[in-house]
Amino acid sequence: MSIREIGVLFVCTGNICRSPTAHGVMQTLLKEQGLLPQIRVDSAGVSGYHVGERPDPRSQSAAKNRGYDLSKLRARKLHENDFSSFHYLIAMDRGHLQHMQKLFETDERERLHLLMHFAPELSKDDVADPYYGPVNGFERVLDDIEAGCRGLLQFIRQRHGI
Repeated sequence: MSIREIGVLFVCTGNICRSPTAHGVMQTLLKEQGLLPQIRVDSAGVSGYHVGERPDPRSQSAAKNRGYDLSKLRARKLHENDFSSFHYLIAMDRGHLQHMQKLFETDERERLHLLMHFAPELSKDDVADPYYGPVNGFERVLDDIEAGCRGLLQFIRQRHGI
């Protein structure tokens, strides 16, 4: 990670639904705003159940319907070295945040955030896990993630003056 590059890592359970969706949404926002050279995005899961797999087809379909391409993403597991590689580690729910707080025992916990805290207008902490629910759950998740990513990007731009 270069001094000028800001790293953002989205984290969910298996890195096949919520975090790759956030990855794709943020990547698109950065591209639209010409910020890809300055901000790097990745995603990971707290579990290794799906390492190497593509995002869930329902996530890919919902994302594609809104202009986001998740097809090149592959699941990976969160690693201890991720804390030193990313400025912001963004959890999809409180369980993921707690997992990261235990994994990354540090004084720099202000780098760990819940995505939904960047969308206070939605009054929620967690992005719901759509995996076992109906297909329309993926659309609701995308609504939440879009709002959270817009707020997160605004926060990063203000904090870093970009």
